[in-house]
Amino acid sequence: MSGRPETLFPLFADIKTLDGVGPRTAENLAQLGVTTPRDLLFTLPYSGIDRQLRATLQGADLPDVVTVEVTVGEHRPPRSKGGAYRIVVQDAQIAFQVVFFRGNAEYHQKLLPTGQRRIVSGKAELFDGVPQMVHPDHVVRVDEAETLPQFEPVYPLTAGVTQKLMARAAADAQIRAPDLAEWIDPAQKKARNWPGWRAAIMSAHAPASPADLAVNAPARERLAYDEMMAHQLTLGLARMARRRVRAQPCVGDGTLRTNVLAALPYRATGAQTRAVGEIAADMAQPARMNRLLQGDVGSGKTLVAFMALLIAVESGGQGVMMAPTEILARQHLEGLQPLAESAGVVLELLTGRDKGGERRAKLAALAAGDIQILVGTHAVFQKDVEFHDLRLAIVDEQHRFGVRQRLELGQKGPGAHVLVMTATPIPRSLSLAQYGDMDVSVLDEKPPGRKPIKTALLSNERMSEVVDHLRRAIADGRQAYWVCPLVEESEVVDLTAAQARFEHLRAVLGEGVVGLVHGQMPPAEKDAAMARFVTGQTAVLVATTVIEVGVDVPNATIMVIERAESFGLAQLHQLRGRVGRGDAASTCLLLYQPPLGATGLRRLTTLRETEDGFRISEVDLEMRGAGDLIGTAQSGLPQFQVADLERQSALMQVAQSDARTLLAADPALTSDRGQAARTLLWLMRRDESIRLISVG
Repeated sequence: MSGRPETLFPLFADIKTLDGVGPRTAENLAQLGVTTPRDLLFTLPYSGIDRQLRATLQGADLPDVVTVEVTVGEHRPPRSKGGAYRIVVQDAQIAFQVVFFRGNAEYHQKLLPTGQRRIVSGKAELFDGVPQMVHPDHVVRVDEAETLPQFEPVYPLTAGVTQKLMARAAADAQIRAPDLAEWIDPAQKKARNWPGWRAAIMSAHAPASPADLAVNAPARERLAYDEMMAHQLTLGLARMARRRVRAQPCVGDGTLRTNVLAALPYRATGAQTRAVGEIAADMAQPARMNRLLQGDVGSGKTLVAFMALLIAVESGGQGVMMAPTEILARQHLEGLQPLAESAGVVLELLTGRDKGGERRAKLAALAAGDIQILVGTHAVFQKDVEFHDLRLAIVDEQHRFGVRQRLELGQKGPGAHVLVMTATPIPRSLSLAQYGDMDVSVLDEKPPGRKPIKTALLSNERMSEVVDHLRRAIADGRQAYWVCPLVEESEVVDLTAAQARFEHLRAVLGEGVVGLVHGQMPPAEKDAAMARFVTGQTAVLVATTVIEVGVDVPNATIMVIERAESFGLAQLHQLRGRVGRGDAASTCLLLYQPPLGATGLRRLTTLRETEDGFRISEVDLEMRGAGDLIGTAQSGLPQFQVADLERQSALMQVAQSDARTLLAADPALTSDRGQAARTLLWLMRRDESIRLISVG
């Protein structure tokens, strides 16, 4: 099947072929993202108006939309130009006025002729104690009552498009909706009580009550599932295409790993052991591993990463671990060095700082295979860097590792396995939507011995107490972070906030005790200030959020976050994770500016009550929505028209498992259900994924 199936042609016709849509309206609809009849079918009503006929306005809770049968009384034209035209009408119990601010007497007489009965429907409200209905939405003859919808759908609008026009065009689009072969597993469709695709479209556009607008109404749930299924099929096809890239199976004998585990002062957690097992199983395959290692702050990703690198070394190859900055690369090196020594493995660091003879010597050792594990920044991509036999590349996700880097990496080791690490816990529904083409390992246990961090909320009116607390901690040889907010996204203001706090603390705590880092500093200065803090020359580091990522100072036991209410939950959690890395008890002080709003309060109390990053990310998702949580523009999150990622996360898991089951049984989508799934991909504009379907 090379192109879009013919049955879908009417849905992808020009939008101007629909009833009531001319060139001007077509331009306006494009603002809603509607350019074809298909788009209109997926633009569902978001609410509805109850237009059931009632006997009288008497006792109605006004203002409200009401529909009543009335006898038309006298017409009262306006006394002056531009005044209101009033018509007195009488329902079964009371009289009220129907009011118009435009039109002429002739038109109004025709619409509501005195002495006759009509049904009027519109918003009624009290004006000086008298009920009135201004510009009714509908006026119909009694014998035409059935033309009035009992429950009228309300569509999203844009400038220049009215409800009536939307309803007319949507009705015309529905006439073109074809009967499509079913791509949903029959048993599942029956269990969920889902209608067929065409019936679901019809039903979703004709809700009979508010219940039909709910995300779990059968028609809507089915259409949401279809979107998710198309997305997961696309990810599954991409995953299969990537698996067709051959890789060298890496099977180690386990000796190096055993030595490292024996030398550890603690036992690996169950989650770490499980993750290493999943990675080892992937690396043993002749297809390239593409796994995401997701772990909360302090869940022990370093050990898992090192075990994976040892599998590469045990099987006779090399491994590389990449970090986004030099400071983090050095930190990885320091974390891995003792493990490498216990395994007897050669570990080296390569950054942009390596120059001249030293660099040449490292490159020669790497090309000869004498360096078994390399830790580095993106400097490892430079032309002259050659590996003897690269088997595994580990990427710290903070580099936003793009497609281009993946290709460059592919050139360094054509069959190298890839492991991506992220320290940002993402709710399961989003990780399925964003990383659904990857296999995911989750570290959801903290290694033994990690002390809980005490978190407290303080009004910034108690600033002087916080400073006294710092003074005592410094006297005890402790260190602290003081994070200043990014004010109004303006780097200049942000700078002054951090600068002013730095000067204030330096004045009270003494010269040389306080350091400063912010986004506007030249990188070398920033590195130097960080280095002074890491080595303990400065006791307090005033910073903007640049420290959120990865800095590890075990002696730092206090984290002060100023204007904490202005940060996102995930960010606060990441910042707090900078302390609690040593043996001493740690505290995180959240300073807020009173009065604290409801959202700010919920965010800060959630943080105070739990250190579980996954729980925190779920609350963050509920509060902010999927797009904001990872910034939709760069998130790689699909844009769904019907599906709601926050409220239908379980459905995304069902779609993923269904898509994988279908592709495992029918990778080329040639069965009847496979062919129907191809139609679904075309319907959902997944033309790219159709090119990925394996031939034979």
